[in-house]
Amino acid sequence: MNRQAMPSGGLDDFDLKILAILQRDNATPQREIGKAVNLSAPAVQRRIRRMEESGVIAANVAVVDPDKVGRPITVIVEIAVESERVDLLDAAKASFATAPEVQQCYYVTGEADFVLVVTVVSMAEYEALTRRLFFANPNIRRFRTLVAMDRVKAGLTVPLA
Repeated sequence: MNRQAMPSGGLDDFDLKILAILQRDNATPQREIGKAVNLSAPAVQRRIRRMEESGVIAANVAVVDPDKVGRPITVIVEIAVESERVDLLDAAKASFATAPEVQQCYYVTGEADFVLVVTVVSMAEYEALTRRLFFANPNIRRFRTLVAMDRVKAGLTVPLA
């Protein structure tokens, strides 16, 4: 195994292999990870702790299927703002970040300024969200709604070298 550090983030081959296992199943016991990557469980634990502390591992969460918890509608929303003043952008970012229906929010380039991924129980709930987040904000120029017909792939797995 190549123990040479990777230029991005100082991760070596062991770290990348550990991350690949954790991305598939974060509940994998450290002794199993150690066996798979040829390290001791304490060494795996130290590496995981280091990656958590440095922010490489951003969170340890359960991935919930929205359909199974009564939130069957996924909506992708493109948002254009009137002004890109920093204070107005920060206010929009804060409102999107605190809305529980918003799963993901991206500040982007192009025709839209933001792209949101939203999950809702019904179109009525989505309409209420549009009133609260978009129509009530005078800096929102327009928004475009794309309703997902099928969830072909959803996840946050990062490809590792």
